[in-house]
Amino acid sequence: MSWLLSLYETYNSNDKCVGVIEKKYNDREYTLLPIAHTTQNAQIEVEITEQGDFHSARVLDKTEFSTLIPCTEKSASRAGSVVAPYPLHDKLSYVAGDFVAYGGKIKKEEPFAAYIQQLEGWANSEFATPKLKSIYRYLSKRRLIQDLVVGKPVLYLDANQKLITTWDKKYESLHGEKPRIFTAVPGEVDSVFIRFNVHSPDKALTKVWKDTELYDSFIGYYSQLLGEEDICYVTGEKLPGTDKHANKIRNSGDKAKLISANDTSGFTFRGRFTHSHEAATISYEVSQKAHNALKWLIQRQGKTMENRVFLVWGNDSPEVPCLTDNDNIFAMEFGSESSRPITLKAHTNQEFAFDLAKALSGYRNKLAIKSASKANVNILVLDSATTGRMAVLYYRNLDKKLYFDKLIDWHSKCAWLHRYQKDGQGDLLQFWGAPATKDIAFAAYGSKANDKLVKGLMERMLPCIVDGRRIPQDIVRSATHRASNPVAMDKWEWEKTLSITCALINEREGYDVALDKENTDRSYLFGRLLAIADVMERSALDKDEKRSTNAIRYMSVFSQHPERTWRTIQNALQPYQAKFGKQLNYYSSMIDEVASQIPFDEFNNEPLTGKYLLGFYSQRYKLYQKTEKKQDEGNHAGDEDHKEDSSSGM
Repeated sequence: MSWLLSLYETYNSNDKCVGVIEKKYNDREYTLLPIAHTTQNAQIEVEITEQGDFHSARVLDKTEFSTLIPCTEKSASRAGSVVAPYPLHDKLSYVAGDFVAYGGKIKKEEPFAAYIQQLEGWANSEFATPKLKSIYRYLSKRRLIQDLVVGKPVLYLDANQKLITTWDKKYESLHGEKPRIFTAVPGEVDSVFIRFNVHSPDKALTKVWKDTELYDSFIGYYSQLLGEEDICYVTGEKLPGTDKHANKIRNSGDKAKLISANDTSGFTFRGRFTHSHEAATISYEVSQKAHNALKWLIQRQGKTMENRVFLVWGNDSPEVPCLTDNDNIFAMEFGSESSRPITLKAHTNQEFAFDLAKALSGYRNKLAIKSASKANVNILVLDSATTGRMAVLYYRNLDKKLYFDKLIDWHSKCAWLHRYQKDGQGDLLQFWGAPATKDIAFAAYGSKANDKLVKGLMERMLPCIVDGRRIPQDIVRSATHRASNPVAMDKWEWEKTLSITCALINEREGYDVALDKENTDRSYLFGRLLAIADVMERSALDKDEKRSTNAIRYMSVFSQHPERTWRTIQNALQPYQAKFGKQLNYYSSMIDEVASQIPFDEFNNEPLTGKYLLGFYSQRYKLYQKTEKKQDEGNHAGDEDHKEDSSSGM
C-alpha cells in the first residue's frame, strides 16, 4: 500500500493544481483531476441558454475531444450493457429523451430514465449551481435529437425520419457529402458522446467542464451518497470505502485497473476470503486521489514504452531528475540554452563527479526550500499483461538525499565522452556522463530493436542505478559485440554505440577518456594499436575519401584474433608508409612504442576483452585532439601573417 500512500500524499501536496489545465509539448491538455471526476472524449458540444433552451451545437475537432466530466463509482467502471449513467455529460442514448422515438435501440432498461433521475437528484440538491439547473431544465424536455437534426444539423435523419447511425452513399441525395460527425465518431453515431455548456449573450461564462464551482458542487453532493465507513488500509482512518477503482490510468482508452476484485470471472480473492473487503479496504477518497495523481504524473513526466510506464516523482514536489533519462541531468550540468558543442575542461571521473554533485546539490537545495523536513522520491514501473489488469512491476521509495547520491554515483561511474546529444538547434553537443537507459538498449540491440526488448532492458537497469548492482553481463557483451562490428552500421550509429559501450565497460573498470600510457593491460594496448592504425590510414587518405580504413574493416575479427589480424592490418599500411614516409613516421614510431609494451607471450590470438574498446577510443581521441590543436595553431599563425601583410601594405 506504500505506493498508494505516496500518490495520495502527492495529490494533497499539489491540490492547487486540481482542475488547472496544463499543456504538454504537443499542445495536448491534461490536469490533476478532482475526485469523483474523469476524462472522456466528446464529439459533440451542445450549448444551452441560461433559461434552459437549446442554443446551438457543433461537431468538435480532435484537439478538443478531451473533456473533464463528473462520474460515479459505477459509471467510471461501466462495461457492456450495464446501465450506469455519468452525472452530466454522456452518450447520446443516455442524454437524449427522444432517442427511442428516432429509432434508437435499447437492450433492457432505458438509459435516459436512469440518467435523468440521477441528474434530478443533483439539480434539486443544496449543492446545485445555476448552470446545472439550466442543463437539467433543457434535458427534461426530451427533445435533444429533435434540436440536433434541424437548422444547422450535427445529426442526420433518413427518409423514414430515423437517425442515421452509419453513413452510406445512398444518403448523399438527402444530405450531400459525408457529414463530419461520421468521421469524428469511432463507431456508430448512436454512441456519440455529448458534452453540455451554458451560453449567455451578456457575459462570458466559464466552460462547464472547466468550472471549479461545478466540480465542488458534484463532490459535495456525491460525498453524501457514498457507502458505509470502514478502516482504510492506506491511511488507517475510518472513511467511506469502495470496491470500484479507476481505469484510464495511462491514457483515455486504457481499460486496465491496478486494483480489482471481480470474481465473476477468474480468482482474485475467492478461496481465501468470502468478500473482497476482507482482503483489503481502501477508502473512496484515497482511491480517487491516488489514481488521479498517478494519471497526472504519467501525463506530466512519465516515460512510456509500449504501454510500460517508467515514473519518478517526489511526494512534495513532482519535479525530480529522472534516472532513466539524462536530458535533465545534462541540462543541469551544462545548461540547456547552449547552441554550440561544449568544450569540456576535464575528463576524469573525480572531476565530473564533483561538477555533477554541485549541479545536483544545487537542484536538491532548490527543491528543499519548498519541501517539508521529510522528502521522498518514488520510482514506479507499471505494465499490463491483459486489457483489464495492470501490475506494479517495480516500486521504490527513497529519501531524496539518498536518491540524489545514487544519481551522482551512477553518472560518475558509468560515464564516458559522448557526441550524439543534440541541442534545440539540432547541433551535436559533447557531454561526459552516463547514457540514458533507452540509449543503452540502442547500443545493445540496435536502433531497430522492438519495444519489448527496450522496455525490458530499461527495467533491468533500474537496480543498477538505484541499488548499485553491476550491469548484467549479457547487455555489456551484446553492446561490445555490436561496437566491434562497425561495418554493419552507419558511421553515426557506430560512433554512438562505441561511446555507450565504453561507458558500460567503464562502469566495471573505472577508466578515464584521457589516454593512460601506464596501462599495460593486453586488451587495452591492442586497442591502442588499432586506433593508431585507423588514424594513420585516415590521415593518408584524401579528405573526400569516405571509405572505411582497414583497421575499421577488420575490427570485428581483430577482437577475436588480434595477433593474426594485426599482421594483415600492418601489411595494408605499408603502401601508405612508402608514399607518405616522413608524414607518417610519427604514427609508425607510436606503433612501435605501444607494441613493445605487450609482453612477448601475450602477443597472441587469444580474444580481447571489452577493455580494447577503451584503449581504442582513448588513443583515437588523443590523436584527433592533437590534429585539431595543430590545425588551430596553423590557422592562428595564418591570421598573424595576414595582419603583418596588411600593416606593411599600409
